[in-house]
Amino acid sequence: MNRVEGYDLIGDVHGCGATLGALLEKLGYHQRGGVYRHPRRKAIFLGDLIDRGPRIRLAVTIARRMVEEGEALIVMGNHEYNALAYCHPDGDGQGWLRPHSPRHNRIIKETLEQYHDHPAEWDDTLAWFMQIPLVLDLEGLRVVHACWDHALVAALKARLPEARMDDAFLRESVHPGTEAFRILDRLTRGSHLRLPENISIHSGDGFTRQSFRTHFWARHPRTYGDVVFQPDNLPGDLEWRPLSRGERESLSYYGPEEPPLFIGHYWCEGIPALPTHNIACLDYSAVKFGRLVAYRWSGEARLNADHFVWVEVPRDEQARPRPWEIDCD
Repeated sequence: MNRVEGYDLIGDVHGCGATLGALLEKLGYHQRGGVYRHPRRKAIFLGDLIDRGPRIRLAVTIARRMVEEGEALIVMGNHEYNALAYCHPDGDGQGWLRPHSPRHNRIIKETLEQYHDHPAEWDDTLAWFMQIPLVLDLEGLRVVHACWDHALVAALKARLPEARMDDAFLRESVHPGTEAFRILDRLTRGSHLRLPENISIHSGDGFTRQSFRTHFWARHPRTYGDVVFQPDNLPGDLEWRPLSRGERESLSYYGPEEPPLFIGHYWCEGIPALPTHNIACLDYSAVKFGRLVAYRWSGEARLNADHFVWVEVPRDEQARPRPWEIDCD
């Protein structure tokens, strides 16, 4: 086997399967035996392959075949976790681990529709999701979908050394207050701060939220504006609102002396940029006709914005020709 010279880390695909094929081609991967391969590199997917986009089965098929053939690695996103909980019966058999509420139904709607005529394939896909680790701690770099919290990663590995959920962990993880919930919530969804009473954010994705997403690389944050990390602006002058002691203590922290860390999840916009010299977010809103972004990592301890590679997602992705498409059936 050829020596691996580096990794190409790929952000949230969200069902933009044709664009994923285009990005892999741009990165120098080519299909052999129905699998995208590179002679000297491997890919790492940052999770959230599913939901929202027009080619969900294709996205999953491309990534899964690469992982199973040793051409890629992957970490779990909150959308894969949500699908597992949504489709997993609860303890008494009267419902589901993730309630089938209107909001939850809406999030997974496109995925279930695209797998509707392929029930065995969906069941097999869910079984594969259970094999996906929550974190990767490799030589020289780390990967997690949303947030690297040192204490929670250590707790996860103490329970599950390979960082893969089992059935007991999945069942525990839906109950707030449990260790499994804290681990799953922070690693795949990141940290949030609640907005003051009677204030909400009407997001661009159509949801109304009473909290906002925060980042985890501010050493001494003082205000909401020091930690907010999302495309939606905070209402009014909340950017200047002081953080309480409890809010500061609830945040994770990843320092500048740590190895390079790659995350997705946060719906960034515009030209890809580095928030710090050792952290790269690769979610640039592909499914909202943004960019599907990769970072070409070749061992550097200090990341370089010139190593971003991306393709813009065309509005006619579902209809345009796809010469790179893999047969999903």
